[in-house]
Amino acid sequence: MEPRRRVFLLGAGGLAALGTGLAALGGGPARAAAGAGPAAYPFSLGVASGSPLPHAVVLWTRILYHPLDGAAMPPLAMPVRWEVAHDQAFSRLAAKGVASATPALAHSVHVDVGGLEPGRWYWYRFMLGDAVSPVGRTRTAPAPDSLPGALKLAVASCQHWEFGAYAAHRHIAAAAPDLVAFLGDYIYEWGPYQLRHPASAVRTAESFSLAEYRARYAQYKSDPHLQAAHLAAPWIVTWDDHEVANDYGNDRDERLSADFPQRRAAAYQAFYEHMPVRLSLPDRRGFAHMRIYQRYDWGRLARLHVLDDRQYRSHHACPKAGMGGSNSVGPRDCAALRETGRGMLGAAQQAWLEEGLRTSPARWNILAQQTLMAQASQVPVARDGDGRFWTDGWDGYPMARQRLFDALQSSRAANPLVLSGDVHTFYAAELRRDPLRPPSARNPVLATEFCGTSITSPSRPQARTEQYVAMNPHIQYGRSDKRGFMLLEVTPARTTTLFQGLADVHDANSALATVASFSVRDGQPGPRQS
Repeated sequence: MEPRRRVFLLGAGGLAALGTGLAALGGGPARAAAGAGPAAYPFSLGVASGSPLPHAVVLWTRILYHPLDGAAMPPLAMPVRWEVAHDQAFSRLAAKGVASATPALAHSVHVDVGGLEPGRWYWYRFMLGDAVSPVGRTRTAPAPDSLPGALKLAVASCQHWEFGAYAAHRHIAAAAPDLVAFLGDYIYEWGPYQLRHPASAVRTAESFSLAEYRARYAQYKSDPHLQAAHLAAPWIVTWDDHEVANDYGNDRDERLSADFPQRRAAAYQAFYEHMPVRLSLPDRRGFAHMRIYQRYDWGRLARLHVLDDRQYRSHHACPKAGMGGSNSVGPRDCAALRETGRGMLGAAQQAWLEEGLRTSPARWNILAQQTLMAQASQVPVARDGDGRFWTDGWDGYPMARQRLFDALQSSRAANPLVLSGDVHTFYAAELRRDPLRPPSARNPVLATEFCGTSITSPSRPQARTEQYVAMNPHIQYGRSDKRGFMLLEVTPARTTTLFQGLADVHDANSALATVASFSVRDGQPGPRQS
């Protein structure tokens, strides 16, 4: 086949071709350095789309000849052609143009394609010289005044390379969702650099510099199943801690490193370079701060409030001696837990969220955010003031959680749903002000929470999770022995959530099964297991 016709199509054949192409790139960085010649394939990391609006969508790719050797790239800007079509054969183009892939941004390309029709599917591709990228499928959001019949939403998080294969992404692609929401830990900051998923994890090669974070993203994005999930639908993304460093909060890491702000800026830049996001490029301060929280409307059916609970949060309460980061503490031995000034979202994001809830015309208001919001005591709780809580999640910021609950109640936003990740466990929970008391007129269910397990990252034994559920009765379900994702179908009348679990996370060909199913009816908050 001539290079000009090297187009990978979405589907089983395209995935096989993509896998074959990546396998051919095998070998170490020494071999890659010689591989950037005329025959090298520049789209080794695939393509992606995201941040859909009614008339626009962001397209992404990165020119890289070998996923493990960014240094082999020439220090030159490259003109990358792009096309968006109404059909998979590209017989009728909707838009086209040329973008510059520059060394300053790791030869990444972000194209914000406007002038599209609302609520429809498109196909897109990139070209560099005679090389043609895989063909991706994307779509625009519905028209603002429309009420779509359904939104199929896949929700994923936490995909540590060292703890399994990406079979979950193969199943996300097969589900053909309208949209994928990724809730953080797209990469983990440490692990050996290799193109296969190892059978065991050894903590090594932690990322600190921009070059190291770029290499980590390239390693992860080399996986053909992850590439397939990006090909299948547009993504909405936010980050959590491991895009930077474990349990970091605001400008502080576990090590209390003096140069952590510089490390965080490098990680934020690498995130931007590898995600299909619509973000303003930073000002003269560089990537020291970057607003990731965004709002997306799916007609009048759903409004997605995508949050950032890392960048603006107060430092962790009562960390271990000489450290930053999380701890497990009780309110009686950690007075800081109850300090009213401690926040999770920061004042600007909190005000933005309150406004978005208050003005929302949507039937469903979906808060897509990082970590478990429901109280999850690690010991039995007899009365308020008791319990033991992990401080990296919302339990470490109970007053901030109360402010968010206040906003949910006062806004009267319809049908709040909280989507969570981070804790590598499926949970279904009722969110109410006092989780120790049953629902009532004075203690209503304010929202429903669905927390997804991880794509690969490990969790606690299931027996311990069952103890958590028993000690926290507002959490109605917990499953920590399965890896996978959530699949939601949002309709005007109800939202159905499937907890999708893999048979074997170490098998790239693993089967998938629904381990639990829940529904929430319009106007009736709280999960109902079916």
